[in-house]
Amino acid sequence: MKSTLPERVKGVCSPPSIPLPLTRVDASVELLKALADPTRLQMIGVLKRSAQPLCICDFTAAFELSQPTISHHMGKLRDAGLVDVTKAGIWAYYRLNSHLDAKTRALLEVLV
Repeated sequence: MKSTLPERVKGVCSPPSIPLPLTRVDASVELLKALADPTRLQMIGVLKRSAQPLCICDFTAAFELSQPTISHHMGKLRDAGLVDVTKAGIWAYYRLNSHLDAKTRALLEVLV
């Protein structure tokens, strides 16, 4: 059987082209880092199913985590562009970002 592999010369490499621009890779990595945490992924699922924006206190009750911990997680999701926040007095209400691109929405459909 004849090999279909290219013949190699020792010491000579043929590097592949890099298919994605680095800015896109960086943005994808930040998105995936934000979603890699189990609590944050659950939070995205809750927001995706919710018809109304949710307050941090709603999440503290659901996850039995402290307000600072929930706020930290929500900050990571906000920094990744996954959620929007609206403030009303001392309250902060979160919802899934309505301007997510189609690929991010498709990813979230698969994940949650």
